Amino acid sequence: YEFEEGLAKLAGHRILALNRGEAEKVLTVKIEAPTEDILRYLEKKVIEKDNPNTTPALKAVVEDSYKRLIAPAIEREIRNELTEKAEDGAIKVFGKNLEQLLMQPPIAGKVVLGWDPAFRTGCKLAVVDSTGKVLDTVVIYPTAPQNKVEESKKILKQLIQKYDISLISVGNGTASRESEMVIVDLLKEIPKPVQYVIVNEAGASVYSASKLATEEFPNFDVGQRSAASIARRLQDPLAELVKIDPKSIGVGQYQHDMNQKKLSETLGGVVEDCVNKVGVDLNTASASLLEYISGISKVIAKNIVAYREENGRFLTRAQLLKVAKLGPKAYEQCAGFMRIADGKNPLDGTSVHPESYDATKKLLEKLGYTMEDVKNRNVEGISKKIADYDALAEELGIGALTLEDIVRELEKPARDPREDMPKPILRSDVLEIKDLKPGMILKGTVRNVIDFGAFVDIGVHQDGLVHLSEICDRFIKHPLEAVSVGDIVDVQVLSVDEKKQRIQLTMKIGGGKSEAQKKEERKEKQKTTKPTQKPKNGQRNRRNNDRVRKGNNFFDGIIIE
Repeated sequence: YEFEEGLAKLAGHRILALNRGEAEKVLTVKIEAPTEDILRYLEKKVIEKDNPNTTPALKAVVEDSYKRLIAPAIEREIRNELTEKAEDGAIKVFGKNLEQLLMQPPIAGKVVLGWDPAFRTGCKLAVVDSTGKVLDTVVIYPTAPQNKVEESKKILKQLIQKYDISLISVGNGTASRESEMVIVDLLKEIPKPVQYVIVNEAGASVYSASKLATEEFPNFDVGQRSAASIARRLQDPLAELVKIDPKSIGVGQYQHDMNQKKLSETLGGVVEDCVNKVGVDLNTASASLLEYISGISKVIAKNIVAYREENGRFLTRAQLLKVAKLGPKAYEQCAGFMRIADGKNPLDGTSVHPESYDATKKLLEKLGYTMEDVKNRNVEGISKKIADYDALAEELGIGALTLEDIVRELEKPARDPREDMPKPILRSDVLEIKDLKPGMILKGTVRNVIDFGAFVDIGVHQDGLVHLSEICDRFIKHPLEAVSVGDIVDVQVLSVDEKKQRIQLTMKIGGGKSEAQKKEERKEKQKTTKPTQKPKNGQRNRRNNDRVRKGNNFFDGIIIE
């Protein structure tokens, strides 16, 4: 475990790795400092005049004070600062990854078969309609030890025909590979075009055993709830993933080793931002989704659902004021994020806030449009009729930025920002790790982004690593500068280790040289150049920027033993 690095160069993920290794008592970590230089400096400060009677005693005091008190205190301070900085960086990465995961585009209008794979207990299936309602559940046993493949295929064919299933959502957990093989064989046997998607099932088991899942599916067992969740997270990832503790979704690094309060606050803020950015359908949103809307608490969210169940669907946003504990202030905060499709007022189906309704009606009248045009989406091109936004905004009694927002929303009412995100890859055939060869170019989905690279799902049930140096030709400090969770990327296989189940990938295809190519060139160059001479007597060359200054003391780097 010998490792040594200057503090200034020590990356955040390595700091967290060192902390974990030390906590597990696998590593001993210490900060090396130029002790003799520090002692001489302290002696100059303490010993003003050389006195043979007092100098030896003062030197002993200085040495004891430094080694017993000062050095350990400074080391603790440095370690705390490094850890805090590393944690902040890791939390930031986790938040960004979570945002990208939540903002994945929904696959609407399809009946989906959710598939929770397993061996001994069988694969749990749940058929979910286009609105997210569970139509049917069943357990099949195509995997070991039962291996009832033909019987399972027969059940699957019946379900596909009965419910007109066009998409299968398969969890990526245990027995996922074996389940995928069964699905691919099945798709070759049926005339109906059905595709499947491998879905990250992280957190599905946590949700299925939660109180919320029990309330939502009181008559289902844990496996059936998990299958329903896997299907729904393909239909609308945001609506389903908000039901799960963000820390259980699995798109971070060392999340269990850091400040849990700070992590929870950050991730909660990310979820809230995403939900408000997208907005919710007031007549279909669950309490889990509603509680993240600005101004809505968990209690009010449950009251909204209760009001809806008792009085039927909401027809106007103004009805929210009739919900228990939802006052004018909360209404002012939340109304703009609530949508009502096919309501009495077409503006209720947009993100235009009720306080801007009068100005919007005046705008429509002035430009020759009606509310019927808004309802039928015949307002496209309204922006071209406005020559001076500032003058018109003043005439309407609103700000110019508010006017721009209203115009943008009228042209594309209730536009979902997730539409711009890359769609999931739909598959109809299977690829195995043994099929991979260096040089192969594949399309994959970024599953996780960490400090030193990105993990990409290329359809072989083992995510490949694209190292930071293999992401792009230009210099980047962090992978998030170039890729995000959910991105669809083209990658080239660099190397495959079947025994260790490791796949090395590069995103430098056809363009600049990959790190592997550069390494080979360096090896060739080294063969033709003289070896560099090692420093004498074990001396080490240290650059000043590798040293961290604490007061007047220099500390060089971390040593691992």
